[in-house]
Amino acid sequence: MHETETHVDLPAPTPWPMVLALGITLGFAGIVTHQLVAWVGAVMTLVAAVGWWYDVLPAEKTESVPRVPQHRRARPVVPVPETVQHLVVGEGGHRVRLPLQMHPYRSGLRGGLLGSIAMAGVAVVYGVIAHGSPWFPINALSAVLMPSLSDAGLPELVAYSGTGLGLGVVIHLLTSLFVGLVFACLLPMLPRRPILWGGVVTPLLWTGLIWATLGVVNPTLEAHISWIWFIASQVAFGVVCGLVIARTQPIETIQSWPLAARAGVEVPGVMPEKEPEE
Repeated sequence: MHETETHVDLPAPTPWPMVLALGITLGFAGIVTHQLVAWVGAVMTLVAAVGWWYDVLPAEKTESVPRVPQHRRARPVVPVPETVQHLVVGEGGHRVRLPLQMHPYRSGLRGGLLGSIAMAGVAVVYGVIAHGSPWFPINALSAVLMPSLSDAGLPELVAYSGTGLGLGVVIHLLTSLFVGLVFACLLPMLPRRPILWGGVVTPLLWTGLIWATLGVVNPTLEAHISWIWFIASQVAFGVVCGLVIARTQPIETIQSWPLAARAGVEVPGVMPEKEPEE
């Protein structure tokens, strides 16, 4: 570790240990799911191993961090022969969760909503180009919960269905909002490049999982799906959702605040009262 009067060189953050762990997990998951999942895990493991190697060899990558002034540093620890008092969660500024900053939950909902619009646009374009009908992707999605469409042929899938439209919109919207919330929680823990994680890595992993399970979840969609267009719609969602969330101002995680307060909801008696200005 190299030190100067103003900065300290520390090991630079790296995502590769996490990617390596995910790759190994997918490799073993492929044993009980599908061989494609195992192949994806093997590729991620290899890429992560090489990336991690170049992060530490032949020279370790470092990051210059400003030194904390002497008056702001913690005082030396003085041994006290007394019983240790354990802190309660959130007490006295005690850090109990990571990350220290996160995006507001509402940014995840907004990102999921706008991402769902982008994803639906790509799917509708595919339906018009491939089958001459914008209703095809909607009916194919609704077949998950609609028995009348689960065994339908192509003529029924390209025709307008009010029930199919309503059910498809509900399924698509709820799923997108949920994924948007997941993105908002995960992106602060990933090292920069939200477009890479949201627009490339996540869609490819999600596509592999859907490809391995679609035959059980939605056989109708599996029989007519175009994987190129499916990946394109996932990328559209990930890019839009990731951009919307990444451009919001992160907020500090207040560990002692309740969920409503951390979500930014102004509720009397829940939000901490501001101290009056003198």
